[in-house]
Amino acid sequence: MEAHGGYLCRFEELAPGELVRVAREAVIEEGIAPDSCSLVVSALEKPRVLRFAYDGPHTYGRRGARWYQTHHAFARRLSCVLKGVVHAYAFDPDELEQVVGFGGGRKVGGETMRYEDAELPDEDADELDEQSFERLKARWPLGHLAKVLGVAREELVRIARAPATLLDLNEAGVAGTLEALLPPPPRPTAAPVP
Repeated sequence: MEAHGGYLCRFEELAPGELVRVAREAVIEEGIAPDSCSLVVSALEKPRVLRFAYDGPHTYGRRGARWYQTHHAFARRLSCVLKGVVHAYAFDPDELEQVVGFGGGRKVGGETMRYEDAELPDEDADELDEQSFERLKARWPLGHLAKVLGVAREELVRIARAPATLLDLNEAGVAGTLEALLPPPPRPTAAPVP
């Protein structure tokens, strides 16, 4: 499982040109040249959850995932355009997970969980079985956000691998709808015929 980060929200229709404008302004505010990156847009199918992330040298690997811990300009700015909350998140499977929510341009909550600080049963207690561990992780930041968004925690953990579309931040006139730009959902594979 690889480290990743980005911004998550429920699906709302948004003009792609407006999305590019917000992403461009935010990355400039963060001190990154907009011609050095693109915006990755992907979605979970049901319920529709959008993920936005920058595709650039500053977002690769563990260090890149951790970049999202402190760079929230996109979430703050996008939350001014959308009706709902936009969540900045960082997931480092070796160390931590963090979620920070923004609504109307303001921080509306957030939590960081360092795995070394996780409250696990005492060593004297019975071993933590897989089902109990999954219930425990559901209370951690990504588990709580998954519940808010109406998806499973594991879906959020794997969202960076969802089919995605890249938007060039220097492209002024992106036409169409956000829905049309999203990659089609994966088609179910047919079961082998016995």
